Amino acid sequence: MKKSILSAKGVSKSFAHNGDQIHILSHIDFELYEGDFTVIMGASGSGKSTLLYALSGMDRATAGQVMYQERDLVNMDEKELSSLRCTDFGFIFQQMHLVSNLTLFENVAVSGYLNKQSTAGEVKKKTASLLEKMGITHVKNHLPSQVSGGEQQRCAIARAVVNTPKVLFADEPTGALNRQNTMEVLDLLTRLNEKGQSILMVTHDLKAALRADRLLYLEDGAIIGELELPQYSYEDEKSREVQVSAWLASLEW
Repeated sequence: MKKSILSAKGVSKSFAHNGDQIHILSHIDFELYEGDFTVIMGASGSGKSTLLYALSGMDRATAGQVMYQERDLVNMDEKELSSLRCTDFGFIFQQMHLVSNLTLFENVAVSGYLNKQSTAGEVKKKTASLLEKMGITHVKNHLPSQVSGGEQQRCAIARAVVNTPKVLFADEPTGALNRQNTMEVLDLLTRLNEKGQSILMVTHDLKAALRADRLLYLEDGAIIGELELPQYSYEDEKSREVQVSAWLASLEW
C-alpha cells in the first residue's frame, strides 16, 4: 500500500481585484505518495503553477490544508516554511535561478551549507558526486553564463537534491531547453525517481508528461482528470504516448 507524503484537502486560492474575488484554485483534494512521479497538466492559466507553489509552501493557500508530516503548511510562519524548504523540499524551475557570480560547484554547495546538517567536507564531497552524476564535472568551475542551458539545468537539479529532499518540486523544468537537453534532464529526473525520489512536476510538454506514473489534469483551478500509469520505460514509450495523448484529447487539451 502506498504511503502518502504530502496531502491537500479543500485547498483554494483567490485574491481580490477591483472589488471582485478572483478564484485560481477551487477546493482541491490531493495526495502525493512516496516514490511517485506525479505530473500536473492543464491549459495555460488553469492554476498549475499556483497549485505547485501552494503545495510546496512557496505560496500560501487562501483556504484548506496542506499537510506534510502532520504539519499544516498553511498555518506555518515564514521561518518554519523557510526551514522546511531548505531541508525537506527541493525545487527546480524553468528559469534556473543560479547565482551568476558563483561557479556551478558553488551554486550546489551553498544549498548544502545553508542546510547546516552536514559538515563542509560532507557538502563538498556530495556536491562533487552529484556534479559527476549530472555529467557536468568538466564545467564545475565555470560560471552559469559560461555553460549551456542544459548544463545550467543539470546544475539546478543537483542543487535541488543536494540535501536529499523528501519531495522534489519541478515547475516546467524543460520549458527553456532544446530537445536534446530536455531529454537529458528528463532522463536525470527519471533516474532519481527510480531510486525512490518523490517528484511533483508541472509541465505542458507531452514528452515530459510521459515520465510520470500519475497524471493530473487541472481546469479552471480544479482537478478534472487523473490517469495512473506503470513506471516509465523507454521500451513502452510509443504505446504510452498513444495512451496519454488519447487521455488528454478526451479532456480537450
